[in-house]
Amino acid sequence: MTSDELRRCCLDKPGAIEDFPFGDQVSVFKVVGKMFALSDLDGSPLEVSLKCDPDLAEALRTQHSAVRAGYHLNKRHWNTVTLDRSIDDNEIKDMIQDSFDLVAAKLTRAQRKNLGL
Repeated sequence: MTSDELRRCCLDKPGAIEDFPFGDQVSVFKVVGKMFALSDLDGSPLEVSLKCDPDLAEALRTQHSAVRAGYHLNKRHWNTVTLDRSIDDNEIKDMIQDSFDLVAAKLTRAQRKNLGL
């Protein structure tokens, strides 16, 4: 997955925006002001940090050497994934969707309705 594909995948989520609260270099993808992904899209290697169910987070870290505890994030709820082609793009997309879904589930009913969720 390229940085353009990563950006597109994140921004394709209902109500998703790209923000830069940590400076111009780090893209933070949010829904209704809540972060679900962040990445230095110009980084080498390309990495993305994603919210994750704690049990699944541990399992993914065990299954994939490219997945580790979230860098500078709550290590129980966030994973940082190196996009080095060792994980299929569809699985990466599923991880992004799971992250979005976890964040969207915490929105109010009205917010979810406005997003068509």
